[in-house]
Amino acid sequence: MRRPTDLDPTAHKVIVLAAGGTGGHMFPAEALARELLARGRAVTLVTDKRGQAFGDTLPEVPVHRIRAASPGAGLIGKLKAALQMGLGLLEARSLMRQLDPAAVVGFGGYPSVPTVYAAIQSRVPALLHEQNAVLGRANRMLIAGARRLAVAFPGIEKLGEEQRAKIVRTGNPVRPAVSARRLAAYAAPEANGPVRLLVMGGSQGARVFSEIVPAALALLPEELRARIHLAQQCRPEDLEAARDALEPLGLARLELQTFFRDVPDRLATCHLAITRAGASTIAELTCIGRPAILVPYPFATDDHQAANARHLAEAGAAWPIPQPAFTAQALADRLAGLLADPQALADAARAAHGWGTADAATALADAVLAMLGAGGSAANSTGVHGAGVSRADHDQTHDQSHARPSAAGSSAKGAAE
Repeated sequence: MRRPTDLDPTAHKVIVLAAGGTGGHMFPAEALARELLARGRAVTLVTDKRGQAFGDTLPEVPVHRIRAASPGAGLIGKLKAALQMGLGLLEARSLMRQLDPAAVVGFGGYPSVPTVYAAIQSRVPALLHEQNAVLGRANRMLIAGARRLAVAFPGIEKLGEEQRAKIVRTGNPVRPAVSARRLAAYAAPEANGPVRLLVMGGSQGARVFSEIVPAALALLPEELRARIHLAQQCRPEDLEAARDALEPLGLARLELQTFFRDVPDRLATCHLAITRAGASTIAELTCIGRPAILVPYPFATDDHQAANARHLAEAGAAWPIPQPAFTAQALADRLAGLLADPQALADAARAAHGWGTADAATALADAVLAMLGAGGSAANSTGVHGAGVSRADHDQTHDQSHARPSAAGSSAKGAAE
């Protein structure tokens, strides 16, 4: 375990993590907490009263709950939310005086706003982490007072030019079970061999996948369907209808579940994934290095999933299909083309692996400590200081065994267009 040095004046002060809402905000906070604890730093989580915190996984991390709310619908909803945020700010100011933290790290979402804003008012160094390719609304409210902005994507939309010097590219932390499969090599499907498709729609599933995927597979040639091993996540209410549509198709294997508890294993063994384009999904796909057809959720705030998908397409790692264009025929055509071109899949897998990282938590901890002048890890003590976009990425494995060919970008990007 690395311990803070006596030369670090903040060594014995707590680092506050401000997060709440969905798992997309909590997962990175939990990963950073683990890394900071491993370095001997004290960590506290501040979330809203509805947040589930880290559950039983990090019982040693104290949790403080304050008021927060997303803006509601209509004037009354907005006034109620403003009142909750105002009360939350008062609670967060009191907490800053009580904890006297070395730094506050905000992970987006409205539950983070009172804590980070109170830190900025108290002149406590603040770092924001943005998981998506579009700066979220909460982070846009706070960026002017933050010292650093840690990002997962190389280009961030809705960020003013005057704030870009604060950027450090750390990546988006993934679960240990995902990072453990960073070195799982990709083998493209062989001629006449099995084809493993993985279909996921986020934690709650996606009805459009249950409707379109069976219809698309029905349009494929019978001999191709006979090679397909399909694992698909469905909503509970869609499960039986999807099964009824898929079972007559003569697939080599069919597995339908409402929730996959072994996503890392399934990602590592699939030949192609069909998924949404949320930040956590992108991070896991690229950490392991798997090609994907991405169908961005069309109602995501600021259409950030579409922006996420564009980045992967430009890197040659994925083929986006906007949901309005995600028809059975469009998916069947894309599948037929890709499954007839194993090299395109292999190129996209290499591109995804080259884009991703397994060490985002390490890089993020380095960025926090570098902001404090405490230094980062020995492997990257200077990588987070420069202005503009720098990649504080410790993972070198893709340089050794997954060198990205120049053809990968043109292959997937051309298909996406």
